[in-house]
Amino acid sequence: MKIDRRRFAQGAAALTLGAAAGPVLAQDATQPPQWEQAVAKILNSAKPVQGGKLQFEIPEIAENGNTVPFTLSADSPMTATDYVKTIHVISTGNPQPGVVTFKFTPESGKAAASSRMRLGRTQDVIVIAEMSDGKFLMAKKNVKVTIGGCGG
Repeated sequence: MKIDRRRFAQGAAALTLGAAAGPVLAQDATQPPQWEQAVAKILNSAKPVQGGKLQFEIPEIAENGNTVPFTLSADSPMTATDYVKTIHVISTGNPQPGVVTFKFTPESGKAAASSRMRLGRTQDVIVIAEMSDGKFLMAKKNVKVTIGGCGG
C-alpha cells in the first residue's frame, strides 16, 4: 500500500492532535475543576473574608479577551507585623487557572498592582490575598468576553 504525502501529513496531524487532547479527555470526571483545585490549594481549608479591604477592578465587558486590564489593591498598614504576603489571580474559564501571583513584603510600602490578562471566554475572575496573620481576603468578578463586540 502506497501513501502519498497528503495522507501522511493528515495522519501525522491526527496523531499529534490526539496525543495533545489525550490528557484533557482523560481527566477524571469526579475531580473538581482545575480552578477549584487551585483555590483549595491556596486557602488550605481556611475561610476567606469577602470584600472589605481587598479592591479589585476589572471591566464587566471585555471587547477583546486577549488584553483585559485589571487593578488590585489591599488595604494594609504594611508593617512588620501586619502586611499582605501574596495576592493570587485565578480565572475560572481558562485552561490554566493561575493568572498571576504578586508577592509583597513590608518594604513594598503598599499592596497594589495592575496588569493585563487573557481571558478565553466569559468567566469569573477570583482574587485572593494572603495576609501575614494567615487570614485570607477574597473578591470575585464576572467578566463577559465578547468576540468583536458581538456578545459571548
